[in-house]
Amino acid sequence: MKLAALILAAGASSRMGSPKALLPLAGETFAERLARLFREAGCAPVILVLGHDAEAVRLGLAVEVADAVVVNPDYARGQLSSLQSGLSAVPHDADGFLFTPVDHAGVRPSTVSAIVRRFTGRSGELLVIPQSGGRRGHPVCCARELIPEFLSLAAGATARDVVHRHLDRTARVEVNDLGIHEDADDPEAYRRLLSAPLRP
Repeated sequence: MKLAALILAAGASSRMGSPKALLPLAGETFAERLARLFREAGCAPVILVLGHDAEAVRLGLAVEVADAVVVNPDYARGQLSSLQSGLSAVPHDADGFLFTPVDHAGVRPSTVSAIVRRFTGRSGELLVIPQSGGRRGHPVCCARELIPEFLSLAAGATARDVVHRHLDRTARVEVNDLGIHEDADDPEAYRRLLSAPLRP
């Protein structure tokens, strides 16, 4: 099984006040941490989707984070447009892909690995989604068969529209990981993330 991974980091980060992809967390930026977790779980390629201030974000990353960088010129249309842009870089031989917004950088490595194992170990399922406390979160793993559905969504739709169509073919992985829910979308949420210990 070959799984690509998409990190969606195209937004303007208006509530945070600075690019979330570049925020430091335990010696790495958000983008660097997520890329590392995906690679360690066996995902390839790792695709980083940029948009607002794309060149400044790219220059601000200390290492070559991604195997591919895609710039979404329509990032102002929202997260779905970034997902659609990133899907253009998913290789034709990939069996599926994971995706997450860059602000979910507190997710545990064990959660990412559990999602990848669940997808590669079962048949007939189109999605694998982590769940904690009865709530679903990120990253989400999708079979490549869903790519045309995501690409066909119109402006104003969300990725959830595709997810909800296939709940009967969705595996939920129960994890003890609040990081699947917690998006560091503003300074207060970022402070909470920094004060919480990162777990394996």
